Amino acid sequence: FVPAEGVGDTVWISGATGTDENSTIVAPGDIVEQTRQIFRKFDKLLRSIGGTCEDIVATTDYITTTENYRKTADVRREFFKRGFPTSTAVVVAGLLREGAVIEISAIAVLGTRRS
Repeated sequence: FVPAEGVGDTVWISGATGTDENSTIVAPGDIVEQTRQIFRKFDKLLRSIGGTCEDIVATTDYITTTENYRKTADVRREFFKRGFPTSTAVVVAGLLREGAVIEISAIAVLGTRRS
């Protein structure tokens, strides 16, 4: 479950960590796998309202480490076939969810990026 709020075609997606359906962190300490899990959750949420990750126009990444952060670009390529949305990364001292090394929030505009 990822909280989101929509107004018109715009959807603000709350910060999400790489948790599974039991709220357990996947791959503790692994920024790449946690990023993949977050985008899987975003994709599931957006598909449930008629969109896809291609509708994401902006993300904000909160990271506790820069180690392997560049490799998250490969994960983004899995979900964003037509180019990346705008993105901001902020290094933080820690995240609320123990074991999380990245939290991502996003803004999507339904119907703007898909063919």
